[in-house]
Amino acid sequence: MNPSTAIAEVVVDELVAGGVTDAVLCPGSRNAPLSMALHRADRDGRLRLHVRIDERTAGFLALGLARSSGRPVPVVTTSGTAVANLHPAVVEADLSGVPIVVLSADRPPWLRDVGENQTIDQVRLFGGSLRFFHEFETSTAVAGQNARWRSMVCRALGAATGVRPGPVQLNLCLAEPLLPDSGTAATDGSWPEPLDGRGGPWTTVDAGTPAGPAIPAPAPGERVLVVADLVHPAAAGLAAAGHLVVSEAGGAAGAGVLAAGGHLLGQPEFGKVNRPDRVIVLGRPTLSRPVSALLSDPAVHVDVVGPATGWRGANGNVRRVAPILDAGPDAEPHDWSALWRDADTAAAAAVSAVVDAQPLAASPALARSLVGDLADGTLLVVGSSQPVRDLSVAPAPRDGVRLLANRGAAGIDGTVSTAIGAALAHPGPTVAYLGDLTFLHDLTGLVVGPHEPRPDLTIVVSNNDGGGIFGILESGLPQHGDAFERVFGTPHGADLAALVRGAGHRHTLVGTRAELTAALAAPAGIRVVEVRTDRHALRDLLATVKAAVTTALR
Repeated sequence: MNPSTAIAEVVVDELVAGGVTDAVLCPGSRNAPLSMALHRADRDGRLRLHVRIDERTAGFLALGLARSSGRPVPVVTTSGTAVANLHPAVVEADLSGVPIVVLSADRPPWLRDVGENQTIDQVRLFGGSLRFFHEFETSTAVAGQNARWRSMVCRALGAATGVRPGPVQLNLCLAEPLLPDSGTAATDGSWPEPLDGRGGPWTTVDAGTPAGPAIPAPAPGERVLVVADLVHPAAAGLAAAGHLVVSEAGGAAGAGVLAAGGHLLGQPEFGKVNRPDRVIVLGRPTLSRPVSALLSDPAVHVDVVGPATGWRGANGNVRRVAPILDAGPDAEPHDWSALWRDADTAAAAAVSAVVDAQPLAASPALARSLVGDLADGTLLVVGSSQPVRDLSVAPAPRDGVRLLANRGAAGIDGTVSTAIGAALAHPGPTVAYLGDLTFLHDLTGLVVGPHEPRPDLTIVVSNNDGGGIFGILESGLPQHGDAFERVFGTPHGADLAALVRGAGHRHTLVGTRAELTAALAAPAGIRVVEVRTDRHALRDLLATVKAAVTTALR
């Protein structure tokens, strides 16, 4: 057996032994040994293979699979710029703590720095984003390498899934011949040979549990506000236990979460009078300026439930950081918490009255209707930019929805592919809510070959023909009107129906709440539900919502 075939077979075999159930592959010549090994593993039912022609799409597909399942997912590329196209997904995996395994094929060392085709520096490509890096060198001696190769794969999986999960890279220097010789052991099931009769991974890596003291739970009578990022799973449970919880997802994070919490923090007078003594942060909230202002207030004691690195604390006022929160007893109601709940009830009613009076063309009304229509057990994948803000404005408070979003780097790239990967790993229905630019940015994510697994996924696109978020930022002020539409609004005029159908999927255009409800209840597969929204009226609508909350609190 040639060395490149041998190492590829061992690496894939050990990944399966280590618990890998899905792998993503992009076509290429240098990664041919890995392609053949993965194809055999898929054929034998040992893992599920997903083939994509675009490496950036493949990276985010692996990200979605890993994020939804909690298991490490390898993504395999050939050498050169193919590996570089994984960089956005690696950055997101780093900042979000998602275990993806980059399996990059490379030229052997003697073909580097000599002008060889399709060769770049793949050793330092991802910089500090990786939890672990190792390079496999092929040699003519296959015997005796099996145990070392297997152990290194286990080390990579352990680093990817440890206390601080994230991306790892195994760089495989593969020398020709790159395809197995006919009649070799690679095709008859006798390779890779078992070692010592072991049925599981060669090296068992125990990631352990987070050590050290936990963040203390709110004490009886303590004025504590819990602030959660968009997807933190602990928000709903803490709210159900009676604690005051503000989530970037609003009520979509759980029926007990303060539905209008973000709006309350945006009211200066209310915040001044009812400021908490301590804020417990779940994850890394980055979405709301009022939340950022609260977390930067030097008079507020801030504790962070999160990893030892990457937590948010630009102003240096974070007191404690720990990976777990002491659950403590259920919260005892007191006067301060009652004031917050009464204010939340009034503010939520005011917001609902404004938003419910809007047509579906107002994207916050679309987000509210969408959340309310989701079946229990739905995974909701939310795109960055305006959709996550739509979700926080006026969601229908409810339980039973799991949220997922690429908020590590908060980019719009790769979101269609992330949603497809997440849906493939989720046992129930999956819905994605995306803006039109986010959707178009990853249009190749819809290119799924005829032999590839396809999920049940409904992609709801809020199509406002451009960048809706820029109209509500400083760029949307009247003094920038001359330049706004071309360099911020960026209208595209794309025919989404033609693009979706060209990729082989179903498209539905809806304009009313009843049509949206019917579209979400229709048979799935991969389908796109387009709702045409108005970005030009969004700034005024949000101002009306804020004024309504101010009036309600008075």
